[in-house]
This record gives sequence, structure tokens and C-alpha cells, in this order.
Amino acid sequence: MNSLSQIHHLIDSYRQAVVAKDVEKVMALYADDIVSFDAVKALQFKGKAAYRAHWQECMEMCPGPHIFEFHEIDIVPSQEIAFAHWLAHCGGTNEQGETQACWMRVTQCYRQEAGLWQIVHEHWSAPFDMVSGAALFELQP
Repeated sequence: MNSLSQIHHLIDSYRQAVVAKDVEKVMALYADDIVSFDAVKALQFKGKAAYRAHWQECMEMCPGPHIFEFHEIDIVPSQEIAFAHWLAHCGGTNEQGETQACWMRVTQCYRQEAGLWQIVHEHWSAPFDMVSGAALFELQP
């Protein structure tokens, strides 16, 4: 399997693990030295332990089914480093049964070591209005 196919497979495994709410499978895709600029809670997360705690909290916020759809995936692979970006429609169902979802921008960077691709950097963001400071969650592709 070439690098492009391997990264596609990693992204699909990531999406499936999140939909299944399987934190262990999600975390298995990250390098130990992961640095994440997630859109929720903190300016950054450094290392698997910090990011695992964040993922666990995120899974608990939405007890119902998750929405985690990826669109416009673009992957740029090389021998040892690769990156990808896409638009994600993500959210979940809260305790009242209400579905809450929005569009986000995602970038992941990967490193291959001993034939295994792992996520070493991840960035999730939503655009915002500079005047009001409000996130623009209603935007759509």
C-alpha cells in the first residue's frame, strides 16, 4: 500500500473510531508526542495523556450518536512526513436528544516511523467574526 492509501486508511480509521466513541482506538493513531490545537477548551494539548483526557471528556459531552463526516479531503504524502486537510461536519446528540453539529476546518500532520504512520499534529478550528468575536458555526461549504 502506498503512502497516499495508508493516510486515507488512517483518516478513515480515525473517523470510525470517533463515531464508535472508542477512545483507545482514537489514541492508538496518535504519536506519543502529539501536539493538538483543538477547537475546544485549551489553547493546545501536548502529549497523549493530556489529549486522551480531552477526548474522553468530549465523548462524555454527547451521550447520543456522533456526527463525524469528512469532506474535501486533500492529502500530501512524502516518504516520512505527510499532511492532510479537510472540512468536517461534526457534533453529537445531547442528553435532551438534540443534535448539535457544525462545520470545522481540520489539518493533520503525520510521521512514519518503522512503517507506521501516526498523527503528530492536529488542528481543528472554526472561523470567527473579528468584530464580535463570535465563532461562525453556521457557515457551510
